[in-house]
Amino acid sequence: MSIKLPKPIADYFEADRERNAEAVARSFTEGAIVRDEGHTYVGQDSIRRWKAGASTKYTYTVEPFMLGSEGSRTVVTSHVIGNFPGSPVDLRYFFIHDGEQITELEIVL
Repeated sequence: MSIKLPKPIADYFEADRERNAEAVARSFTEGAIVRDEGHTYVGQDSIRRWKAGASTKYTYTVEPFMLGSEGSRTVVTSHVIGNFPGSPVDLRYFFIHDGEQITELEIVL
């Protein structure tokens, strides 16, 4: 199933697919917040380091398959397969974006 993602979210998943931490960071605003695995990352530099660490620690693929909304958040459910504990898993990505860039992302089971 193919879904049409908002541009900043599509840019995020494309950069992640390419393992490009710099491009991932650019898809966020300067003061953006990411919450993942019990940690919070604030700002593009912190987000860049988070994504670079995850991309070198694990090999994985992410396939978004469902798009929805919850209040002001865009919810993307994705099937994630890789060499990490608990693989495969479906994760929910809760995005807030301003139309151009992502301002907030929370990744949960």
